Amino acid sequence: MISIAAEDIKRAMSQENPWWGEFSELSGKYSELKRRQFLPEVKKLVMRESPNREVILLGPRRVGKTVLIHHLIDSLLNDEGVEASRILYLQIDNPLYVGMSLVQLLEYYFEITGCDWRSKKCFVFFDEIQYLNDWELHLKSIHDEGGASRFTATGSAQAALSRGSKESGAGRFTDFILPPLLFKEYLHFKNKQELIEEDENGYFATDIDELNQHLLDYVNFGGYPEIALSEIGANEAYRYMRTDILDKVLLRDLPSLYGIHDVRDLNRLFTMLAFNSGHELNLEGLSQSSQVSKNTIKRYLEYLEASFLIRVMHRVDQNAQRFKRDHTFKVYLTNSSIRTGLFASLEMQSNHLGHAVETALIAQRFHQINEYLHYARWKAGREYQEIDVVRMNRGMQLTHATEVKFTDRVTKQPKSWESWLDFCNMNKLDDLTITTKSVQDTQVVGRVKIHFEPTALYLYRVGKI
Repeated sequence: MISIAAEDIKRAMSQENPWWGEFSELSGKYSELKRRQFLPEVKKLVMRESPNREVILLGPRRVGKTVLIHHLIDSLLNDEGVEASRILYLQIDNPLYVGMSLVQLLEYYFEITGCDWRSKKCFVFFDEIQYLNDWELHLKSIHDEGGASRFTATGSAQAALSRGSKESGAGRFTDFILPPLLFKEYLHFKNKQELIEEDENGYFATDIDELNQHLLDYVNFGGYPEIALSEIGANEAYRYMRTDILDKVLLRDLPSLYGIHDVRDLNRLFTMLAFNSGHELNLEGLSQSSQVSKNTIKRYLEYLEASFLIRVMHRVDQNAQRFKRDHTFKVYLTNSSIRTGLFASLEMQSNHLGHAVETALIAQRFHQINEYLHYARWKAGREYQEIDVVRMNRGMQLTHATEVKFTDRVTKQPKSWESWLDFCNMNKLDDLTITTKSVQDTQVVGRVKIHFEPTALYLYRVGKI
């Protein structure tokens, strides 16, 4: 049997780091792609001298983590003047690296470049690090040993990563979540920024009908940069999302990370959750519909949320308090495009568009780790009342309420506002946002200022913030 030679490994490392060559630049496939708006923030973390922490870049599959890392490398080379030999990129799921420790790979890096990562300040990037067993112990070790260097790791499976960073990386790692493409970024990638302008009163649409058409396209296909930037047809987009993303997560990532032997139950449950994104659910109903036990559903919900496919949102009452026994909850896809990959694209008149738009709205806040989103639902007389999104801070203090509509009829139905206004008055909220299809207006009812805002503008504004 032929063993993998050291020269084979070094050759692979050199191919992954083309800037070590004569021209010190990225390959064309990365240099030609547009940059995510999160690049400056990630760069700030990587360049930061104090506190000395390594960066763990988390996010779903195919949202651009690898591309962002290469754009960061390009910025280090050309904007910061970092020597090419002091930058190392490694794709950990490369079969040639199986069974190797990070220290071994760094020793090969030293042999190739002559750059000692222990004494020089090197910038080292480990892509898809969750495929290395006990990765957190390896990263902790080189963090302690190579104090001069900065290490950045990416990963798609949050549970495998965040578990390690809590157990072994206390004070050593900083997590950063890269979300699917935001609507603001989507417009930028499509060169449609002129559809939204800003004046002293805030943002407004220059052509709300065209902007809403782009919102529909974003809901259907816009979460993944590769699809947003391409001119592929709908059928090709379905195939891409189904085979390149969902199947790899459901059939490969989750089974390998969590030891799932029969993925049929997982697949069936996820399909049901995706179709009901934004609807209130309960374990009993899910169990009966999917024929999966409640304990298994609880486990699978944790796995799916850890892999950035869904976000579970819990319920509060009319006093914005969590229920002691939480029997109901909502599940949102972290990317509305996933629904298209599973089923079919939506049209403006589709019955399911309202919940898909609500899913896209929640996705704009998916990466905000310092705020807590809930929905409010309570019984008033014989009927239940609801507010789609209530935002809280770390102290669980209510900061804002939003009711998501994709219609203008709500602006002419003040009777429908009463329960939402009651909620605001009871919780001393001065502002309520109600999204619309095209109407932009402000009305004051008692102490509460109601902001009617087109949903597309709301998504843009949240992404801008």
